[in-house]
Amino acid sequence: MPESRLSRRALLRGSTLAAGAALLPGRAVAATPGAVFAHGVASGDPLPDAVIIWTRITPAPDATAGSGVGQPVSVRWEVATDAGFAAVVRSGAAAATVDRDHTVKVDVTGLAAATTYHYRFTAPDGTRSPAGRTRTAPGPDTDVPRLRFGVVSCSNWEAGYFAAYRHLAAREDLDAVVHLGDYIYEYGRGEYGARGGSVRLHDPAHEIVSLADYRIRHAQYKTDPDLQALHARVPFIATWDDHESADNAWLGGAENHTPGVEGDWATRRANSARAYLEWMPVRVSGTGPDVTLYRRFRFGRLAELSMLDLRSHRDAQVPATSKAVDSPDRTIAGRAQLDWLSSGLVSSPTRWKLVGNPVMIAPILLPPLDVHTTRALTDAVGMPSAGVPFNADQWDGYTADRRRLFDALAANAVTDTVFLTGDIHSSWAAELPLDAAAVPVSPTVGTEFVVPSVTSPNIDDSLGVPPRTASPAAESALLATNRHLRYVELDSHGFGILDVDPERTQMDWCFVSDPVDPRAGVRVGASMATRSGTQRLVPAPPLTP
Repeated sequence: MPESRLSRRALLRGSTLAAGAALLPGRAVAATPGAVFAHGVASGDPLPDAVIIWTRITPAPDATAGSGVGQPVSVRWEVATDAGFAAVVRSGAAAATVDRDHTVKVDVTGLAAATTYHYRFTAPDGTRSPAGRTRTAPGPDTDVPRLRFGVVSCSNWEAGYFAAYRHLAAREDLDAVVHLGDYIYEYGRGEYGARGGSVRLHDPAHEIVSLADYRIRHAQYKTDPDLQALHARVPFIATWDDHESADNAWLGGAENHTPGVEGDWATRRANSARAYLEWMPVRVSGTGPDVTLYRRFRFGRLAELSMLDLRSHRDAQVPATSKAVDSPDRTIAGRAQLDWLSSGLVSSPTRWKLVGNPVMIAPILLPPLDVHTTRALTDAVGMPSAGVPFNADQWDGYTADRRRLFDALAANAVTDTVFLTGDIHSSWAAELPLDAAAVPVSPTVGTEFVVPSVTSPNIDDSLGVPPRTASPAAESALLATNRHLRYVELDSHGFGILDVDPERTQMDWCFVSDPVDPRAGVRVGASMATRSGTQRLVPAPPLTP
C-alpha cells in the first residue's frame, strides 16, 4: 500500500527427450538452463497418490513472461524416487503454449503415499531444468507420528529480500510450506517498499492491471533465488489473499482499484486469477469465473488442512464503527464455502483440524463489550454490539459468519481446531472465545497462530522508528484489553514453523535479523503450543530442527 493510501496496512505494517517424443512446432531454445528455465521449478498440493509439478520454459529469447509471443513447444517431465533419476516412476510430455504464458503444470498421479520424489523437465533441445524434490501426503488411514510445516505470508519484493525463504529451504524437516497469501504485490515502483525506500524495484514499473502485467510480476518474483530454492525443496500449499489482485479486494471491487482509471474490476480480477493459476502449483476445481480455490488436504489420521479463499466471495468492507459489521446478510467466506468449512470441521476424522486462513479470525476489539449489558448503548450509537473491531477487513468485520462457524464448533463439541493466519505483518497467538468480553469464563472453540510477513512493512517500518521502541506499549495494551490473546509481536519479519503430533500442536515464530539484508540470520522469537482437547495456549520450548 502506498503511504498516501492509508488502510489497514499502515496500521500493522534433466536428460534429452525420449526417442520418438512428438515435438510441437517451435523455435530452438538456448542451451542454458538459466535462460530456458529461468523461473525454476515448483511442486504443490500433495495428495497420498498425486502432486503437482510446475515450471516455465522460455522457448525463444523474445518469449518472455507476459509477452504474448512464442511458438508452442513440448516439454518432457520425469518423476523419480532417486535424485539421480535412475528410477523414473512417471514421465510424459506437456505442451507449453502462449495461451498459458508457456507455463507447464502437471498433476502427476499414481504415486505412493508418504514418499519423497524428485522431478525435472527437459526442453526440446535437451536442456534440463533444475531438479526439484517433493513429497506426497500420508494415506488417509495412516497413523502419522508428526507433521511439520513452514508457514508464510506477505512477501513484498520491494520491501526486502526473501531471507525467510532461504532459511526454510535450508531445513530438512518440512513436509510442506503453507503460503497464506500476498505471494506477490500489485503496486507500482516505489509505492510500497521498505522504510527509507524500495530495496529492489518491481516489474512492470506501473501498478499491475492487465493479464500481461500480472504474468510479468509473477515471473519477477519467481526469479528470486531464495524463493526458487524453497520451491525446489518442498511442496507448497497456497491460497491467495488480496495483493495477488489488489489491496482490500472483495467480490465486486477493491480499495486499490479505481474503475474509471483501471477499468472494469471483473476483468482485472479475472486477469489476476488467471495469472496466479498459471504460475502457482495449485489444484483447483471449476474453470473461468467458477473456479474454486478453497480445498482440503488430509495427512493420515493426524491432521486435515482446509485452505480458505476469503477474497473471491466476500462482501465489501464497512467502517469498523458501523453496526453493519454484525449484519447477517454480509459474508466474508460466501455461504457455500462457510458450509463446506463448518461441515468439514465437524465431520473430520482426524485429531487436528488445521485451517489455512488468510485473515485473522480471533476477535480484536477496542474494547470487547458484553452484548447483553451494553446493547442499549451500542444500538443507540449504531456501533458493533461486541465492540469496535481493530481491523474490519478481518473476520471482525463479518461477525455473523464467524458466529455461525464458532457456534457449529461449539454445538458439535469439535476440539483441536487451529487456524493458521497471515495478512497483518505481525505475530499473534490467540484462543478463540465464543464471547470475548467473558474471557476467561467463555468457552473457547479453537486457537489461532498468526505469522509475520516475509518482508512487508509492519509497525516500526510504517512509523519509521527502530524495532522494539514504539510497539511494546501497543502490544501490552492489546494483551490487557483482549484477554484471549496470549502473544503479540508487531515488529519482526520472518516465518512460522508448525509442528503437529497426536498430543499437541506448536508454533515457533522465527524472525530474520533484517528484512533488507539478503544474508540475514534467523532466531526463534517465541513458541506456543495447544495440547489436544484443551483449546488453550501455553508457552513451549523451541522446536528442535
